[in-house]
Amino acid sequence: MDGRDLVRSVRMIKAVGPVQGLRSVRTAWRARRADALALPRHTAERARVPGAARGAEPQPGGGLIHFERSSLRVRVASGGAVFCGWEGAEPEPSYALAGACPEVDARAVLEPDTEGGWRVVSERVLVVVSRHGAVEVRTPGGAVLRRELPPRWWDRTAAEGAGGRPGGSGASRWVQRAQVAADARFFGLGGRAHGPRLRDGAYRLWNTDPGGAFAPGDDPLSLTMPVQLVVADAGTHLVFHDNSWDGRVTLREGTEGAGSGHDRPGTCEVRMDGGPLRYWVLAGTPARVLQGWTALTGAPALPPQWALGYQHARWGFGGQAEVRRVVAGYKERGLPLSAVHLDIDHYDRHRVFTVDRQRYPDLPGLARELRADGVRLVSIVDPAVKAEPGDAVYEGGAAADAFVRDARGREVRGVVWPGESVYPDFTDARARKWWGALYAERLAQGFAGVWHDMNEPVSFAAFGERTLPRSARHALEGRGGDHREAHNVYGLAMARAGFEGLCELRPAERPFLFSRSGWAGLQRYGGSWSGDVATGWAGLRASLSLVLGLGLCGVPYSGPDIGGFSGVPSPELYLRWFQLGAFLPLFRTHSALGAGRREPWEYGDEVLEHARTALRERQRLLPYFGTLGQLARLTGAPYVRPVWWSAPRDRALRDCEDAFLLGDALLVAPALAAGVTRRPVRLPRGRWYDTATGRAYDGPGQVWVEAPLSRIPVLARAGAVLPVTGADGGTELEVWAPVAGRGGSGLVVPDAGDGWQRPTVERFTSRWEGDRVVVERRDGGAVGYPVRVRGWEEGVGT
Repeated sequence: MDGRDLVRSVRMIKAVGPVQGLRSVRTAWRARRADALALPRHTAERARVPGAARGAEPQPGGGLIHFERSSLRVRVASGGAVFCGWEGAEPEPSYALAGACPEVDARAVLEPDTEGGWRVVSERVLVVVSRHGAVEVRTPGGAVLRRELPPRWWDRTAAEGAGGRPGGSGASRWVQRAQVAADARFFGLGGRAHGPRLRDGAYRLWNTDPGGAFAPGDDPLSLTMPVQLVVADAGTHLVFHDNSWDGRVTLREGTEGAGSGHDRPGTCEVRMDGGPLRYWVLAGTPARVLQGWTALTGAPALPPQWALGYQHARWGFGGQAEVRRVVAGYKERGLPLSAVHLDIDHYDRHRVFTVDRQRYPDLPGLARELRADGVRLVSIVDPAVKAEPGDAVYEGGAAADAFVRDARGREVRGVVWPGESVYPDFTDARARKWWGALYAERLAQGFAGVWHDMNEPVSFAAFGERTLPRSARHALEGRGGDHREAHNVYGLAMARAGFEGLCELRPAERPFLFSRSGWAGLQRYGGSWSGDVATGWAGLRASLSLVLGLGLCGVPYSGPDIGGFSGVPSPELYLRWFQLGAFLPLFRTHSALGAGRREPWEYGDEVLEHARTALRERQRLLPYFGTLGQLARLTGAPYVRPVWWSAPRDRALRDCEDAFLLGDALLVAPALAAGVTRRPVRLPRGRWYDTATGRAYDGPGQVWVEAPLSRIPVLARAGAVLPVTGADGGTELEVWAPVAGRGGSGLVVPDAGDGWQRPTVERFTSRWEGDRVVVERRDGGAVGYPVRVRGWEEGVGT
């Protein structure tokens, strides 16, 4: 234990108390000793590269190319996705893929290339493999999107217990470097606090509880993914390294030679501590890439309609009387409220699937009472189970053999809020089934949804890593392995257990679930949130970065702790955060013990009035949010999109990080610093209307717009047709006047309830006809909604 560990130990004891702190010291020593005994010792390694190509075997969709010291499988799927697997790696098994591996493109052909290499030719993509193992992914026109250099492995001389062998995918660490265009920008890698554009630097792939509130610069966080979206003039592509081991991605943007022809390409280096070297590449427009990613990893779960409304959470309500008081405060002030979230303090001594009967003597009655006012209850669920004989959950899990064990067959124990705890092995189908059935207790208590926390997973440790020992054993769907491979998919597998359990318990209702941790494919089971973001303007900026980054990795439903988790925000900071949250999918306030309240009226009359305006606008836009949720499920397009979404070749837009598109119709430009009352906005091409003033601006280019404390700038695209809540509570179409000589369009997916009904997509167009704007359904049917045209009477061309 070094000096930094000593400082951390002291902080840990202060944070969790002396008893838990001393337990965390003991747990850390125990984990270190377990790993020293069970993991292979560092031995000599032998570096290896593929060598020269020796031949190839054609296979459906591509082929298997043999090199002197390795082999490469190249396969093109019917949708154009490219799979590359070294060392005989196949696409499956995979925690990321949804169901069966996609069908291959039967028309893709493997053929010899010049200079001893090979290439796979298909309609949508061209893959060129050099004689020494470099792999280029090109557009059909020949433009190079990505060039993977020959990989390098370091083969350990002794086989490992986790399925490894000398030279095998489990035993060898590896590195692969890639080159992209000099003008390329990197996005993704899961939830990152500094972004959404990823600057030069190293990004770790290891889901990590930051151990306190985080801000830009803190990395990694709770939800990392080996998923990059690369945007360049030549095209957009997504690359996914399907490997859940600990790793690191080092990015370096390129530089252009300003006409000299001496461009320095951008580079990406992926280093993994083990596991297979296999990856997918999807190319096309951003919309097409995300649609392909959704086809590969699964459609996003659709939240129930009520989960698109405003939600209030707090660690430390103290009891049902306080919950009633808070809900009554919203009602008395005419503020819409969809849900209240209960944190770990509602448990009996922090034990999962229990209730503190003194603080909440009649939780089902409270839930019924709130439900009558249109407010749902949402429960936190942590994975750690108190390791105590007589505890019902512990006894049930032990009987089902559901808990993670060490190499000697003993239960792995850590320390979390309930004290010494054990952890379900969610990579075991039997454990998932057992855990999913436990949600019956939550439903019986009246909860309508759940949020998964502490599922990186976390074990308090005074030094070392705040998680399970790397030597802890996991089922891994019957393959067997250890925590080095299972760690990053732990939260994903927990989300699967909860989602499938809720579906079985309430088959007629869509579950509401979101998770702090996860991995590629999390969207199949629910969404995510920021975790414990620091209170401050930097935390506010990190909130937007996280939502945008997760959306580009296929997780469209997410949002931050409004006001920050860790401290008491100033009235201005709280309001600006609240105004941003009103335009994000998950709109939720939350705070830690001792971090103050988050009710809008706690920050003064002026903040209350402006927060009321933001809440009313969110209510007005609920039909639009519902439509965006349905479209995310159908197409993979996130609710919240970068401003370059429809114009990825616009370099100025690619560097814009302080604004976003909400669907195709709206551009939101939040106030992200203190004292801002006016701010620049970078506009995509076309005409945009300030929705508050009606003033029109023409893009592309930068304009200055007013951002008074009462609102943040929101601009509507000319010609947009979007569904909103009308004065009578029904849906109406809000149409922003198109530019003369051009048309506009929009989609509406009506709310069909919170079940599994197949959605109906209604398509509308707008155009000028003489001196009026006409709205029509594309299928020729009646419009079916009241129509309100905006823009032309409010100052077109001003």
